[in-house]
This record gives sequence, structure tokens and C-alpha cells, in this order.
Amino acid sequence: MSILSDRWIREQALTTQMIDPFVETQRRDGCISYGLSSYGYDARVSDEFKIFTNVDNAVVDPKDFAANSFVDRKTDVCIIPPNSFALARTVEYFRVPRDVLVICLGKSTYARCGIIVNVTPLEPGWEGHVTLEFSNTTPLPAKVYANEGACQFLFLKGNEPCEVSYADRAGKYMGQRGVTLPKL
Repeated sequence: MSILSDRWIREQALTTQMIDPFVETQRRDGCISYGLSSYGYDARVSDEFKIFTNVDNAVVDPKDFAANSFVDRKTDVCIIPPNSFALARTVEYFRVPRDVLVICLGKSTYARCGIIVNVTPLEPGWEGHVTLEFSNTTPLPAKVYANEGACQFLFLKGNEPCEVSYADRAGKYMGQRGVTLPKL
């Protein structure tokens, strides 16, 4: 497996809409950077957030997640309570080629503030807006800025196309739009 370069990412984004919308150069003007980098793509977080709250004393259950455990906000700046988290989504819509696996890492700017971004790998054949999880590991409220960089996606090419893709097995998160809660 090899990591794919800016040249490959640009070509795929422009010819197959692998990333849409696609920002061809790294933008950094007074914001947390986003766009094409040397060996990855820094995606932006949208202005749609689901902020975790436990006013109803719900139990966090991945098999039966209570949607009322979140407060929905459409905002330019999301404030995450101390030791809590928020869900969001990327501005970009991704279409992953059948012979590529995409791994996501958090931005160092957020990590240096105790804000961790978690995303599971994007499997071959998957497409959709990526649901992002921002964990505030600090004892203070933390800010996440909409329409700015949130995480970096790294594209790894397999030695051959996979036998069964995420699309082939009709994965439950296929084609997701908006912030998507856990499904069973």
C-alpha cells in the first residue's frame, strides 16, 4: 500500500469528483488551514453540529442511541462543553475509489488545544459527507470553527481493487448527508 500524492488527489478530484467541493491549494488566510496538501486533503467542518448533552440522564448505547442526547446547532462557532463532544460533518462530499482506503487524522491546531478529531477509515467504494467527532478533553469549554480545516485525509492505494466494496455490501452509512448518528 502506498500513500497517494497531491497530483493524484487533484486528478481524481477534478475527473471523478472524488472530493466535492475541492479546494486545489492550501488555504490559511486567518483560518485553520484546509485544502490540498502534499500527501493529503485537509477537509473543512460544516456549520451543522450536534452537541452532546445529558439533561435526560440517557445511557450512551451504540445499539440504541438516544437522539435527544444532542442539541442541534447551525453556527459559525461551536462551543463544546468541558469533557464532552460534538458531532459534525465535512463540507466536502467524498467518493472513495474501489482500490483506495482513506484514513483521517486530526489537525495539529486542534490537538494542541486538547480537541481530538475522530473518524473511522473511509472504505473502498464508500461515499458521503464524513461524520466527524470532536472530543473536548479539557476542563474548559472549547471552540470549533465552521468552514475551516478540521482534519486531514490520507489516501492509500491497495495492491489491487478489493473483491467486495462498501457499496457492494450496501453499508449502512453509504451516501450519508448531514451529521449521521450511529445505526445498527
